[in-house]
Amino acid sequence: MPKSSRRLTRHLAAAAVTIGMLATSVIATASPAGATAPLGTKSLASVLASDGDTFDRNWYDYDVLTQAVGAVLAAKPNSPVKVLADGTVPLTAFLPSDRAFQRLAKDLTGKTYRSESQLFSRLAGLLGVNTIEAVLLYHVIPGATINSKTALRSDGARLATALPGGTIKVDVLSRRCRLIRLIDADRNDANPLINPRAFDINKGNRQIAHGIWLVLRPIDI
Repeated sequence: MPKSSRRLTRHLAAAAVTIGMLATSVIATASPAGATAPLGTKSLASVLASDGDTFDRNWYDYDVLTQAVGAVLAAKPNSPVKVLADGTVPLTAFLPSDRAFQRLAKDLTGKTYRSESQLFSRLAGLLGVNTIEAVLLYHVIPGATINSKTALRSDGARLATALPGGTIKVDVLSRRCRLIRLIDADRNDANPLINPRAFDINKGNRQIAHGIWLVLRPIDI
């Protein structure tokens, strides 16, 4: 296993020990913020599965992410990741595309996987369920429905993620061009940009998401 992969697994395994405590805290803090909160209760999990939940040749949708969520919940039904299937709980999620996971695998293994199914199998075997769970939770901001309008006015904001101790900084590069960079914990690699064409997925509901072009990294790998 490459050194960077071992480091990622080791650090996130430690974080995963405390993940179980999030199951109640996420729900406890995720209440609608007054009358302005979205009223819809369609979950992000149902949105992710709406394209058939299968691997394909479109690297710009979210099949790898969907399969990762399913794998975690199959192995750990009470994982805090299940909040993505409860549309009554407000949250904001950043969704890495299949291409984003392909780039992560390239960084970890030095190999470019040309098949989504092979890519997922390799990442699952390399990282394990607990590490995948931790990475997924780092992409979730519990208790807040942050739409694009709010995000573009939040330059410099630090968002607390569902991963214990995890934070993401919002860096608005251009409000006019709708360019936002998310600064993660990996200081030696590129930070994800929100795809300007993938803002406000599931808009009008308590759970909202924005597509990103790279996977957020909760540690420096």
